[in-house]
Amino acid sequence: MKKLILFQVAILFQIAAFGQKPLPNAHAHNDYEHERPLQDALDNGFTSVEADVWLIGAELYVYHDKPINPQSDRTLQKLYLEPLTKIIEEKGKVYPEYDRPVYLMIDFKSDADPTYQKLRSVLMSYENLLNGGVVIFVSGNRPIGLITRDEAKWAALDGRPDDLGKGISPKLMPVVSTSFRKVSKWNGKEEISESDQQAILALVEQTHAEGKLVRFWATPDNPNAWKQLQALGVDLINTDDLKGLSEFLNAQ
Repeated sequence: MKKLILFQVAILFQIAAFGQKPLPNAHAHNDYEHERPLQDALDNGFTSVEADVWLIGAELYVYHDKPINPQSDRTLQKLYLEPLTKIIEEKGKVYPEYDRPVYLMIDFKSDADPTYQKLRSVLMSYENLLNGGVVIFVSGNRPIGLITRDEAKWAALDGRPDDLGKGISPKLMPVVSTSFRKVSKWNGKEEISESDQQAILALVEQTHAEGKLVRFWATPDNPNAWKQLQALGVDLINTDDLKGLSEFLNAQ
C-alpha cells in the first residue's frame, strides 16, 4: 500500500511539473456535457473526444438532442476547432511530446450529406489543426460516399464491424466502433465470461489486423470494466468519468 501511495504521488508530481501525460486509451464520451468541453478532457490527458453535431441553418451546433434555440457559443468552431487550433499554434501539437494522433470524433445527428458539406467548408479554415496531429473522424449519420470520394480527405470515417474485410484503409477509417451490447451483456462488476472475452478478442484481432483502433460505446463505466477492456486490447475506452479513467490509466 505504501509503495502504491508513493507511486501515485510521483505521478501527481510529474503531472504538476510537466503537464498531463497523454493517455492513448482515453476517449471522452459526450465530451461537451462536461463543465469545460475539451479542456477538462485535455487536463486529464485524453487523446480522443466526442462531439455530437447538428446542422441548424448555416451553423454546426454541439448538442445531444436538437435544440429549439441553439446558443451561439455552442458551435463546433467555438467549442473545439478554435481552442484546438490555438493550442497547436502555441505548442505545435496538442501534446508536444506525443507522436500519435489526437482524435476528434464528430457524431452527425443531422442528415449526413449536408452536414458533411458544411463541416468540409468549415475545416478549410483550420488546416493548421489538421497539420498539427489532430484526426477528425465522422460517426453517427455517416456520409460514407462523400468522404470516400473526397480527395482532400478533410475527415475520416468511424467504421463498423461490417466495414471490416472490405479493403478500407486505416487512413480513411482509423477507428471501428460498435455498441458493447452487441458483443456482451456483461455488467462490468464481476469477471467477464470466457465466451464474451472471446467475442471481444475476435473483433479486436480482426480490427488490429487492418491497422485500426477498436472503440465500444455503452460499456460499463467503472475501474473493473476499464481493467478488463484494456486487458482485452480495446484501444479507446469510452467514459463519462474523465478524472476516474485518467487516474486509473496513470496508475498502470
